[in-house]
Amino acid sequence: MTGAALRLSDVACLRGGRMLFAGVSLSLAPGGGALLTGPNGVGKSSLLRVCAGLLPAFAGTVERSGGVAMTDERLALDGEQPLREALSFWAKLDRAAPQTIDTALDAMALAPLAQVPVRMLSTGQRKRAMLARVIASGAGVWLLDEPGNGLDSASLDLLGQAVAGHLATGGVVVAASHQPLPIVAPVTLALSDYLPDYPADAA
Repeated sequence: MTGAALRLSDVACLRGGRMLFAGVSLSLAPGGGALLTGPNGVGKSSLLRVCAGLLPAFAGTVERSGGVAMTDERLALDGEQPLREALSFWAKLDRAAPQTIDTALDAMALAPLAQVPVRMLSTGQRKRAMLARVIASGAGVWLLDEPGNGLDSASLDLLGQAVAGHLATGGVVVAASHQPLPIVAPVTLALSDYLPDYPADAA
């Protein structure tokens, strides 16, 4: 994989009239990983959406290359479709090679469930299906919002292996989590350190 990169320069985010964070800078070249940490409400999910281009930055600039795939709280898979067909729908939209679907199913230990309707998957299986969708996309930049939620220890190991493989082939990963993850991320951003500064007499 070539060309995956993500660069943030002095990024700020405003949501609902409230500045969540300001001055965030990050530069990830191929093979680069970052972990976003902080309590709920500090802006981790919002920063990922800014990285993905789904939310405009209030200030600063965002540059990305290599395609972007993101997971959040939404499954984004057709519940009535067999898992394989649901993944195939997104892979076609992403113009990914057909073999990426099998790679994704194997990576998340979902191959035996390929013909099972998505609506019948358990909570943990649905979470792994979300991660499989990211893998099947062929995107260079993975943005993972709380990817460990709902996963048992074996599934967490699969997550760690998938991320390590993506980084080893020149991909970029940014994961946001309030819990430890089995992910090697040389860069850690504690968003609590990027709270905006207000004057002491501000209301």
